[in-house]
Amino acid sequence: MQATDHRVVVYYQTTHYNGSATNDVSLLPLINSQPEVLTAHVLLIGAIHVVTEEQGWMRLNDYTPDNPIFDHVWSDAAVLQAAGVAVMVMVGGAAPGSWPRLGGDEANFELYYGHLRDFVGTYNIHGLDLDVEQSMPLSDIIRLIDRLRANFGDDFIISLAPVASALTEGGGNLSGFNYFELEAQRGSSIDFYNGQFYYGRGDASSAADYEDIIDDGFPAEKVLTAENPTFGGVAGWEYFNSLPGGDNAPWEWAAWMADAMESDASVVKREISSTEKLRRAVRKEYKPLRREAKHVYRNYIA
Repeated sequence: MQATDHRVVVYYQTTHYNGSATNDVSLLPLINSQPEVLTAHVLLIGAIHVVTEEQGWMRLNDYTPDNPIFDHVWSDAAVLQAAGVAVMVMVGGAAPGSWPRLGGDEANFELYYGHLRDFVGTYNIHGLDLDVEQSMPLSDIIRLIDRLRANFGDDFIISLAPVASALTEGGGNLSGFNYFELEAQRGSSIDFYNGQFYYGRGDASSAADYEDIIDDGFPAEKVLTAENPTFGGVAGWEYFNSLPGGDNAPWEWAAWMADAMESDASVVKREISSTEKLRRAVRKEYKPLRREAKHVYRNYIA
């Protein structure tokens, strides 16, 4: 995908309804229910964990990726790929363990990275979403990004999934490293950021927190979700019960978003007016006051 594309990203972790091994959550309606619209541009299967040899080296949620419980996941993913959907896999998340294994000294990194590399090749993965929710040195994530780019080339998609506040100066951060430093050093190798607006680390009910990210210097076209002429797109967690359709029609959310992205495509390249530039300058000037107001409000409602 091009950096200026408006992406509709669908996270897919719940692969079966109600924990049943036979009640599959199918991905095929993402391309079959709305033939005039490609309802998802990126499918993000989650979550892959890098584990020990005794656990099989790689886990997709609770099982090894080759477990028959995932047969429909990989077959559906192949159909979506043939239709033009980029199929990625999320690595890490809240479960601990993957990032120390993909960090550390060279011997440690080579051991565990080799299994991640083989997984990508085996399942024809188009890219990885690096969701670092444990502290990790900047040098370690740069080493991983460099190796992925070297092994899989420029077409391989690399994204990161920080909490939204990590994309603002002085904001909260679960990853340990500074995302501004990462963008400065390896921005050319990172396709986009899936900012997580939740749990007090970002509020998506308005464009304010997204605007804070842009005001602080992150390029709008690389950050997903919110209101901006060049915004990157929108990502939704997660597919199986997405509103408005819920369990019965989870693909409807992606269809709505895809239609909105297409409708707004003509706006993407318009020049920013002098009025809008002034508005952004005022927002930046009063940003410390807005942050303090948010802090007081959140403490009040808590």
